[in-house]
Amino acid sequence: MPGSAVPAPNPMAAAPPAEAHAAQVASLAQDGRGVARAGGKVVFIEGALPGEVVEFQRWRRKSNFDLANLTRVLHGSSARVIPRCPHYERCGGCSFQHLDSHAQVAVKQRVLEDALARIGKVEPDTLLSPIYGPYWGYRQRARLSVRQVARKGGALVGFRERRAPLVVDMDSCEVLPPRFSALIRPLRELVSELVLGNRIPQIEVAVGDEAEALTVRVLDPVSDVDAARMRAFSARHAVDIYLQPGGPDSIYALDAMTAQPLLYRLPEFDLSLRFEPGDFTQVNFAVNRVLVRRAISLLELRGGERVADLFCGLGNFTLAIARRGGVVVGVDGSAELLARAGENAKANGLADQVQLVAADLFKGAAALLAQLGRFDRMLIDPPRDGAQTLVHALDADGPERIVYVSCNPATLARDAGILVHGKGYRLCAAGVVNMFPHTSHVESIALFVRQNETGLPKQPR
Repeated sequence: MPGSAVPAPNPMAAAPPAEAHAAQVASLAQDGRGVARAGGKVVFIEGALPGEVVEFQRWRRKSNFDLANLTRVLHGSSARVIPRCPHYERCGGCSFQHLDSHAQVAVKQRVLEDALARIGKVEPDTLLSPIYGPYWGYRQRARLSVRQVARKGGALVGFRERRAPLVVDMDSCEVLPPRFSALIRPLRELVSELVLGNRIPQIEVAVGDEAEALTVRVLDPVSDVDAARMRAFSARHAVDIYLQPGGPDSIYALDAMTAQPLLYRLPEFDLSLRFEPGDFTQVNFAVNRVLVRRAISLLELRGGERVADLFCGLGNFTLAIARRGGVVVGVDGSAELLARAGENAKANGLADQVQLVAADLFKGAAALLAQLGRFDRMLIDPPRDGAQTLVHALDADGPERIVYVSCNPATLARDAGILVHGKGYRLCAAGVVNMFPHTSHVESIALFVRQNETGLPKQPR
């Protein structure tokens, strides 16, 4: 409670003893740690919130900053809440459960605005309303670590601890769908009885709208006895099991004849997209539906525009653009994802509107864009490294509108600076997408419109 001394939510009792210090927290860093100044240095305090007065203990000293654990809250923030998950103090899966859910979104918006101003030297004309959805049970995809721990009586299955390569002793997870949260204990029991149990480092969860899958990473061949135990688990819990002996392309269904296809729907666009357990998809289907709607709205499609969807993956945005009448060229570096995108285009009756091109968008972007020809619109959805090479390659006849979907505010801000200060675009709008509630991960979306000689946005041709 504000004004009272309360225990810290994450004391990290394993930290080495150190002298406690007090400080007032000024802000939050991008990774969610509280930022304070003490002893003439910046201190990043895990678990501290802006405006709070806290006690902390340093656990690492650097030349220009220190890292610290929160030991006690002397004057708490009104946005501080009791974490819902009983494993929160140790688990590294979440970092924001001690912060009110609505305040989390506000913090992420500030992180985005700060990155745009500080790195890109730009400011959006309009701040878009945040996109958010369920705060709990939202993760349709997750990677769970596995470790045999004799003193725990067998296997542990869950997320890793904070700052440690250990697996949390957990039997539930508040951000997994309830059915998969309830499967953590049965999974522990399954791995513990497998002969191969100590050669399984991870299990990945993939939840579709009609089927669900577990992908078990195996470092040795699976015996008939272990395969039978896995099949019994699959039947008992109505979940398909896949095995992964090598890289992502080695994944195969334990029972290929009975495994159900994984898919997710975009009902607003009358689309169903099929994916494989190892494919990249957004982890939060509810938020993804709103994100796709927002992206299509910002593109302002009127029918017949030629649109580039760069880093298109399996067609998440590509098919929605095509459904709204655009002629789409989807480009991605993964031949496997492009093959899935082609299958999805055909299955949804959109093959005639979609062209798919395999290309490395981090190399030779200028030659690729020249080869593909002019686009009226462009959607960019890059990985964390952003699209620096690509935006540098845009010429004077670039698209009138660019919608940029980002999973890293820093690289979005860098690329925004290039577009605004070097390519004749205006940052008309930007906002956050709360794809990962209770984490510091910031997803965002931005709209860039090409300006004419007067500095005003150009009118569509």
